[in-house]
Amino acid sequence: MSPEPFGARLRRAMDTRGPLCVGIDPHASLLTAWGLNDDVAGLERFTRTVVEALADRVAVLKPQSAFFERFGSRGIAVLEKAVQEARAAGALVLMDAKRGDIGSTMGAYAATYLEKDSPLFSDAVTVSPYLGFGSLRPALDAAVLSGSGVFVLALTSNPEGAEVQRATTADGRSLAQLMLDHMAAENEGMTPLGSVGAVVGATLGDAGANLAINGPLLAPGIGAQGATPADLPGVFGASVGNVVPSVSRGVLSQGPDTTGLREAAERLTDEIRAAVAGS
Repeated sequence: MSPEPFGARLRRAMDTRGPLCVGIDPHASLLTAWGLNDDVAGLERFTRTVVEALADRVAVLKPQSAFFERFGSRGIAVLEKAVQEARAAGALVLMDAKRGDIGSTMGAYAATYLEKDSPLFSDAVTVSPYLGFGSLRPALDAAVLSGSGVFVLALTSNPEGAEVQRATTADGRSLAQLMLDHMAAENEGMTPLGSVGAVVGATLGDAGANLAINGPLLAPGIGAQGATPADLPGVFGASVGNVVPSVSRGVLSQGPDTTGLREAAERLTDEIRAAVAGS
């Protein structure tokens, strides 16, 4: 029996828990702000607190792999445990790894995050398509087999991204639009939502692209980067109902108190729902 696709699971989670994605980004300054040491013990305490506070109520948790990798194997062990405990509590886990390579190397990344017997198996992973969209095929195929998702970088919130993503292809489309069109093709015919998502920054003002990919749109940039939930309809237009806004510091800054974390997440979820409903 085929596993339920990620797009269907995500749509259900968004409808029941709200569309918020909370990043787990244990960078050094945030550990310090929480009164923790910048070491593995601090990393473990921080991560456990976020998972315990939010995994039973938000739709998606998004650990940033780099902040765990910097501690070596012990950091990865903390990440493995967090992924497993978050999924057990009902959150979908999106591994923010932004992997991108070719051939067998991309296949190895796919096996790491998208095969069910892997210690780091996640509900979805972020990938970079700028070695050519076809280079993602091992991840796309692995995701289908395991019922997982893939979020592809398209129009990111960092200003440097425009020099690549807004470049014009031979047929006049932007490179980002070419990638979005590939995603739409992967999602064609999928209901209620495809499992190939795009990463599109909430800070863009006007995306200047066709975002109707029949898949989820991960939207970083709300909070510390300057965007607000009220900005979402202007950026995403008719596709705003498929947006999964991603917030990290806007929630994590309220820790280490679990009540503060929960209240911040609930407030943002309400604001996002209101913005989408009023669009």
